[in-house]
Amino acid sequence: MTFVQIIDCKTDRVEEMNRLMDSWAEATRGKRTATHALMGRDRSDSTHVLEIVEFPSYEEAMENSRLPETDRIFREMTALCDGEPTFTDLDVLRDEQLNKLVVEKFVDEVINQANSDAADELCAPGYREHDPSLPSYDVDLETAKAENREIMQAFQPTCTIEGLVAEGDTVCLRMSFTGRHVGAYRGIEASGREVSGTGHATFRCEGGKIAESWWNVDDLGLMRQLGVVPE
Repeated sequence: MTFVQIIDCKTDRVEEMNRLMDSWAEATRGKRTATHALMGRDRSDSTHVLEIVEFPSYEEAMENSRLPETDRIFREMTALCDGEPTFTDLDVLRDEQLNKLVVEKFVDEVINQANSDAADELCAPGYREHDPSLPSYDVDLETAKAENREIMQAFQPTCTIEGLVAEGDTVCLRMSFTGRHVGAYRGIEASGREVSGTGHATFRCEGGKIAESWWNVDDLGLMRQLGVVPE
């Protein structure tokens, strides 16, 4: 379950606090378990500052708190505050909207902008992809990027989100796509034919990122449009 920690403090040294947060991010690069962090200032009281940090789980938050860099940053932050900061620990009960947003961004950047490397930021480190149209049904992120790159180069597809439903950590996508066969695809030389089709995908999200996905696209219809399979 996603975990959020809210750090509440009073300070008139906001710029120093902001630089301290940058220092924390740099000092814990590659080690910290936080997935998102933001700092906000109360519009009615410029000295009232909130730091909101998100983790995939409470356990990973505790792992992060044990880092020596985190302890040092906390002591430096306390020195900038008027009094001791207070902490509120929250188990996130609903974050469907954020999960929908990351799926929408995946469709826009990875598919429509043909930027497979964007998946590095949108997908969790242990990401798994399941697609019966790929040579291997269960693949990691790097393999999925390599195998899907052929599809992007061959058809330059544009994906339209027809429907998006989220519940808990799961997002279901109903989509349509259009493209043109401009590159070789599985030994089929470019034909210049326009193609279109539909599909569904299910995503499991974790800590604001996509941890797993399952894809089902009308591959038979695509082969018929290319003239490989008779009507």
